[in-house]
Amino acid sequence: MEKTKIGISIGLLGAALYFIAIINIVPLVVIAGYVLLFEENAWLKRVAVKAVCVVIFFAIFTALINLVSNSYNLIVDISALFGDSINIAQFHRVMNILRTVISVVQVIVLLMLGFSALKQGNVKFGPVDNTINKHM
Repeated sequence: MEKTKIGISIGLLGAALYFIAIINIVPLVVIAGYVLLFEENAWLKRVAVKAVCVVIFFAIFTALINLVSNSYNLIVDISALFGDSINIAQFHRVMNILRTVISVVQVIVLLMLGFSALKQGNVKFGPVDNTINKHM
């Protein structure tokens, strides 16, 4: 079993990257930076990049939902200036459901990738894998 420079297996560090991505992005970026700078294993470097890219992928979708939500709020505020009223509660419920679905899907994807990484395997995640293959 191949080990990292810090003494743990390559698969365990790869899985840790995915599992830490579920918790917080700051330690993920720190550990991914360590892997990219100091580790030599190509699979592990690819896992570090993929973990960060998966988090960014889902963050983009969340940002788009927030953009739509804020745009709708602007329309409601403008219509209120002219005396019209728009029911905003239903719209916010839908936006909250979408944010929750994205969050749940992100956790499921990261868990699948993490458990697969314990065996030094890979789970295909189309858009992220295509981007990584193109640029790495």
